[in-house]
Amino acid sequence: MVDIATRVWNHKWRIDPIVRSLIDDDFYKLLMCQSVRRNRPDAHVTFSLINRNTSLRLAEIIDEGELREQLDNVRTLSLSRGESTWLRGNTFYGKRQMFSPDFMEWFERLRLPAYHLEKRDGQYELTFEGSWPEVMLWEIHALTIIMELRSRAVLRDMGRFELQVLYARAMTKVWEKVNRLREVPEIRIADFGTRRRHSFLWQDWCVQALQEGLGDSFTGTSNCLIAKNRDLEAIGTNAHELPMIYAALADSDAELAAAPYQVQEDWQVEHEGNLRIILPDTFGTEGFLKNAPAWLASWTGIRIDSGDPAEKAELAIRWWRDRGEDPTTKLVIFSDGLDVDKMLALHKQFYGRIKVSFGWGTMLTNDFIGLVPGDRLAPFSIVVKAASVNGRPTVKLSDNPGKAMGPADQIERYKRVFGVGQQQYFEVKV
Repeated sequence: MVDIATRVWNHKWRIDPIVRSLIDDDFYKLLMCQSVRRNRPDAHVTFSLINRNTSLRLAEIIDEGELREQLDNVRTLSLSRGESTWLRGNTFYGKRQMFSPDFMEWFERLRLPAYHLEKRDGQYELTFEGSWPEVMLWEIHALTIIMELRSRAVLRDMGRFELQVLYARAMTKVWEKVNRLREVPEIRIADFGTRRRHSFLWQDWCVQALQEGLGDSFTGTSNCLIAKNRDLEAIGTNAHELPMIYAALADSDAELAAAPYQVQEDWQVEHEGNLRIILPDTFGTEGFLKNAPAWLASWTGIRIDSGDPAEKAELAIRWWRDRGEDPTTKLVIFSDGLDVDKMLALHKQFYGRIKVSFGWGTMLTNDFIGLVPGDRLAPFSIVVKAASVNGRPTVKLSDNPGKAMGPADQIERYKRVFGVGQQQYFEVKV
């Protein structure tokens, strides 16, 4: 096991790469990338970094030279032979050859496109522009670099013993959470913590802790590299960028209203079983389910990623029942801002009524809250999102107006088209 504190203290070399592999990425990015290459290969997109915690002035914490070095390093990466063999030959979700030979040949040749970086008002403006299948693979790498550079900036002046104590306390926090979760052997949890992790080594340690502590209750990790190295299941389905970009490409309100369901139609051509998971909240869960075509109710389950999770799960149960489906056979994956108390409460409320699973993210891989003066290692909410496609702005409404994005006039248009009324605001912590 790596001594993380000593590793941090020994940062003496010129550059210590944060991202060392193109598959240090969420599994669903690769699934979506293959789908995008098949269905929307010519879309020209712009992705942008958004720091939702604007009081945290990242450009004053993270050195621009270090940031550029890390981003430049990612552009030198390509798939290794072992990584390619794993993707080509491994079984994912019970399926061999999940990735087609055509996709793999493209991925093996890929080098990520250029980035654009500026400082403005204490923040970094970081954007990526180009072909959708290439640009979308920047998202997770950009986020992990920003998050880890911020961690390094805080840790830089700490002594060796201070670091040892810090990581010992952080490990204790994680293990205390594991001990509470292992009291419920029926619970099912996957690691979804790549994007806002403290560091790669720390995420890897947390995954190992869940492996040992939770046993069969730990179902895998979203991180492909860790899944490969630890012989774990790679977990993930799809994300909001698909409906956001499909919707922005619509030429009329009617096409806009149909866009989220076109995403599902394209998805089910390639995937079945536990990969048929609906992500309904991009433009509001209630409207999505109300207007969904009948065939969608037969899908395996739903992922709940914003709003009140219990309320959305109850809504999904009613929706399945109204369409003649048995909710006890359906999988609900909760993935928004989870920690132990919330997971235990949701499991208690829904276990036996649906199949319950959790994608545990930032509060697994970056809970350093209260461990340094001024809470300078506390996690913060940062995203890289599709901002435009073919010159048209994208929009996300979510079930929480705190997560909405897009031009104000387009947000109002989308709310009209998708029938979204007054929404409850929830604080976005991570």
